[in-house]
Amino acid sequence: MDPRVQSAPWLSSGPAARVLALLNCDGEEARVVGGAVRNALLGIAIGDIDIATTALPAEVIRRAKAASIKSVPTGIDHGTVTLVLEGHPFEVTTLREDAETFGRKAKVEFGRDWIGDAHRRDFTINALSVGPDGVVHDHVGGLADIEARRVRFIGDPAQRIAEDYLRILRFFRIHSAFGHGEPDRDGYLACIAGRAGLATLSAERIRMEMLKLLVTDGAVGAVTAMTDGGLLTAILGGVAYLGPFAAMIEIEHELALPASAVRRLAALAVAVTEDARRLGVRLKLSNAETKALDGMGHRWWRFASADEARTRRLLYRLGETVYRDRLLLGWARAGCDRAAPRWREFALLPQRFTPPKLPLKAADFIARGVAEGPLLGHVLTLAEDAWLAADFPLDEASLNAIADQAAARVNRDGRS
Repeated sequence: MDPRVQSAPWLSSGPAARVLALLNCDGEEARVVGGAVRNALLGIAIGDIDIATTALPAEVIRRAKAASIKSVPTGIDHGTVTLVLEGHPFEVTTLREDAETFGRKAKVEFGRDWIGDAHRRDFTINALSVGPDGVVHDHVGGLADIEARRVRFIGDPAQRIAEDYLRILRFFRIHSAFGHGEPDRDGYLACIAGRAGLATLSAERIRMEMLKLLVTDGAVGAVTAMTDGGLLTAILGGVAYLGPFAAMIEIEHELALPASAVRRLAALAVAVTEDARRLGVRLKLSNAETKALDGMGHRWWRFASADEARTRRLLYRLGETVYRDRLLLGWARAGCDRAAPRWREFALLPQRFTPPKLPLKAADFIARGVAEGPLLGHVLTLAEDAWLAADFPLDEASLNAIADQAAARVNRDGRS
């Protein structure tokens, strides 16, 4: 592999280049490190641009202030200062070595040793650095691993995992996103051996990694490997349904839908609403995420025996988002019936049918002698049910008949 970053204009112009220029002078050096270098070499879009420097945090802040660049001491104890330039945040971290490690926490010592800094990182493909000249610096064999699309721990995998057990999940996520073939055997076995350490991680950190993993291109292979290694049960606290998970991804592709981590999580781990609630607590999902899982898990199996009329009513009742996601979960769990054409027809229903609003109002029933109060709400519910059963009629005769029947019923019964 050519040890230069090709097609990276952000190295020569723009805010990243300005930060590098700010720090690459007067005896100090700075390079872009980590994921941005990896992605640039793989020819895929880059996200955040992180920068390492020999300059101490106080010097980074001083130079930023002199250049009228905003600085935020986001991780000052570990040498990280975030510079914000033209609306883009850049994490700038002073070169360091872990003098002592305590799980995720570490006592660090700042230095000027690029090789030492590389060796403290997690995976070889994440330990590459590049300066403004585009030359890639590789101290751990990352270039060869990028060429082979192989994800390897730096040094002893067991030791790297013991430093931070989240690296177990990162191993599978990074392999799923950037690797080819089976996971690196040494890394895989170390993850299995260290799986008990997952219990020491916060739910928030596990949630973050899992939701990222579920939307990677290689998610099926990664999740399967995690299941085979006894890792997924410890994370989910329940059964993993690999078949529906793979089917959900195929369905998203077939319908050209963007990958949804929550929808894929439902296919993987939600059979009933109790599963959704357990995951919400176990992974500390947001209220919106837990609600979405709960909505998908609620009687998704009803779609298996539904017809067009029933799905139109469900679309009206649920709204497009909940309807689509619950339907897709039913489709993913349909087993040998998954190829039936009606599933696709049901999925595309919102494109050809927009449910109308109930035309009948409270005034229509007050005019028919229904008193205001609880009975009025009851009669509206009765009328809506009858209107849906009649398949959304909008003509005056049908609406009058529905209103007359509902009003007569509540006026006769006299109860809510």
